[in-house]
Amino acid sequence: MGGLTNQTPTPTEIKLHKQSKIMEIAFDEGSRYNLPFEFLRVFSPSAEVRGHGPGQETLQVGKINVDITAIEPVGHYAVVLVFDDGHDSGIYSWDYLYDLGKHQNVYWTEYLKRMEAAGESREPKTLVK
Repeated sequence: MGGLTNQTPTPTEIKLHKQSKIMEIAFDEGSRYNLPFEFLRVFSPSAEVRGHGPGQETLQVGKINVDITAIEPVGHYAVVLVFDDGHDSGIYSWDYLYDLGKHQNVYWTEYLKRMEAAGESREPKTLVK
């Protein structure tokens, strides 16, 4: 993915729907995406999730119930999403959010395949006492 250019769509609206755990984002070229909080969390652009190079990604598991507690602007090009599991180091640029929206089905399908291959679950692990 390239950086921001004057062709990069910019958001005209970002809404958090807390009940459905969806972030609705509309872009100036007319597209509108509904991105689940879980999807945004598992595809965080942070080094903690993505690693420092190809193949170094850390599979995020058990995030089905994750919530976004805050959105913090970063200049005029990005936002930081603060999640209730303590994750707050991902800077979501406009081009990254647009890419997530545009390719949501492909990315989600790949994620579910990786999760299945790892024998993991979207549900949080319960602690056995």
